[in-house]
Amino acid sequence: MKTFRIIGRNFRDAFKGVFRNFSLSFASISCITITLIVVAVSMVLSNNVDNFTKLVERDVTIVAFIDNDITNDQINEIKDKISTINNVENYEFRSKTEITKEMRDSSEVFDSIMRNWTDEENPIQNTFQVKVKDIEKIDNVAKQIEKIDGITLVKYGEGMVEQLISTFDFIHKICIGAVVALILVTAFLISNTIKITINSRQREIGIMRLIGASNLNIRIPFIIEGLLLGALGSIVPILATVYGYSALYKNFDGHLFSPFIKLIEPIPFVYTTSLILLAIGIAVGMFGSWRAVKKYLKI
Repeated sequence: MKTFRIIGRNFRDAFKGVFRNFSLSFASISCITITLIVVAVSMVLSNNVDNFTKLVERDVTIVAFIDNDITNDQINEIKDKISTINNVENYEFRSKTEITKEMRDSSEVFDSIMRNWTDEENPIQNTFQVKVKDIEKIDNVAKQIEKIDGITLVKYGEGMVEQLISTFDFIHKICIGAVVALILVTAFLISNTIKITINSRQREIGIMRLIGASNLNIRIPFIIEGLLLGALGSIVPILATVYGYSALYKNFDGHLFSPFIKLIEPIPFVYTTSLILLAIGIAVGMFGSWRAVKKYLKI
């Protein structure tokens, strides 16, 4: 019971400290709010860029075109050789009859052109569609497949795929760097703000020392005060994330600019992001308070 009373008293003192020095507290809360809004935007962008990259990696397929003159036995030999190549995840044989049917079903124009083709007249080639485990090594796999006898051409969007993934990876790293930098800057600003608060309460701290309060008892209310400032500062960013991202997803029908660039579904993404923002706000507030007490009071 004594422990709970001490904890309750510390929270009570922290609440009093927040509202007693409301102008300085408001400055700290505003600083946290603005920073966390930018952090939220960076997190949303970073996670969606990471999602875009995974979708690209999942959908990229090597298409190996087969000479129409080879036999079924030779096709089986090609299949065996592809299966022995390192980094091949799976592969599928697609006959020209299947490809032609899909093209006819997808477009009335194609259907009008292809409906009267016989097997002998059909210029479309049989193919193997190959998926790789590591997208960064796709070029090496494509070159090995191209060397197999009976393969006339290999395509996978070379050049464009690597450039796209490289761009997404760069943006992802920039976003992470921005989040880290903003958190550090905010912790520093809050530390300085709380330092001013502490300096204005030197008399109060002196009285606490005179009545025998330990260093820990003096520190804890300020650290809890930082916790409260961080929690209050995260409210607006959390609301902006939950409602803002949900509205963005709904207005753009779940994708950005084109169906290819799909957005992450709001649930549970917005809730996970909100918890992270709350944790960052609390951690930054507590760290800023702890740093101010430790460095400037030297108690």
